[in-house]
Amino acid sequence: MNSLSIRRWCLALLCVLAFPTLPTFAASDSAPMSDANPPKVAPSAVLDEAAFARITASLDAIVQIKTRAVDNARSLRTLGAEREGSGIVLAPSGLVLTIGYLVLEAESVLIVTNDGKEIPGTVAGYDHASGFGLVKPTVPLQLAGIELGVSSAVSEADRVIFATFGGKDNANLAQVSSKRRFVGYWEYLIDDALFTVPPRPDHQGAALLNLNGKLVGVGSLLVADALVPRRRFPGNMFVPVDLLRPILANLTANTPTKESQRPWLGLNVIDGEGSVTVMRVQDDSPAAKAGLRAGDVIAAVKGEPVASMEDFYIKLWALGSGGISVPLTVSRGSQSREVAVPSIDRADFIRRKSTL
Repeated sequence: MNSLSIRRWCLALLCVLAFPTLPTFAASDSAPMSDANPPKVAPSAVLDEAAFARITASLDAIVQIKTRAVDNARSLRTLGAEREGSGIVLAPSGLVLTIGYLVLEAESVLIVTNDGKEIPGTVAGYDHASGFGLVKPTVPLQLAGIELGVSSAVSEADRVIFATFGGKDNANLAQVSSKRRFVGYWEYLIDDALFTVPPRPDHQGAALLNLNGKLVGVGSLLVADALVPRRRFPGNMFVPVDLLRPILANLTANTPTKESQRPWLGLNVIDGEGSVTVMRVQDDSPAAKAGLRAGDVIAAVKGEPVASMEDFYIKLWALGSGGISVPLTVSRGSQSREVAVPSIDRADFIRRKSTL
């Protein structure tokens, strides 16, 4: 067993042993123990009183986000029409940061504070490359907000706070199980994603705080491999806030970043044996118009073999920006052919609320 394997094994053991002592901030200890609902014990088991006070002071800046998609949204099939999750009020701007799929193609946005106030909001910005969404309240929320931390300073096995809308009753200590590149089948790749345990199902837009009460990640997914890729160990994936800093001005101004303008095909893919297999083709997408379909195998991009989803995205995005023609080598059964897919900027595919 090599040193990396030993370290991973030790971390897994540490995470498992830590589950019984992960405190939540709720007062009640009557809920049954489970991965999604760790036992509730005194916060002093890990945090001193000063740290506990700093963190609880941040929790009121975590709000609820409720959205309804436009009637003809392309994302209805996968995300539904009505979406709910959490949002994080940022200091000092008062804007609300969340995970982008909650506000994607939104017709309406409602912000609910922990004291029950309901404030309409508008989508200030959405960035497909990082996965962040930003909401602007129509009136100031009168909340102090949470400062950005440094996600690169977070290490594997660190204790962190997993917090959602609902104040201290919905915050608990978690543990960073791994930090690594995350690759999603929907043409998505980010570096240094934060994976945490134990798993919680209410991850959409959740805040990941360090023990100083600063934001280090935004909740995105429930995953099956939070420790090592393709090895079962349930947990959650958070988008690191270090990806937010360089694009925050773009999001605030609702202007696209260079990364968000890269070529998009409209494919859902999975890793195959040294290649990439198409799992689904989005209706009316560039890939659909080029004749690609589920079951096709993408063997190469511009003549360069692809061995994985990660390899496919890197070579695809290296070609330029949305609008370029993407030459693919595609196998279907025993036949192989060259297909030129006219890519687009994904922002041009998204349907938006009418301004009339």
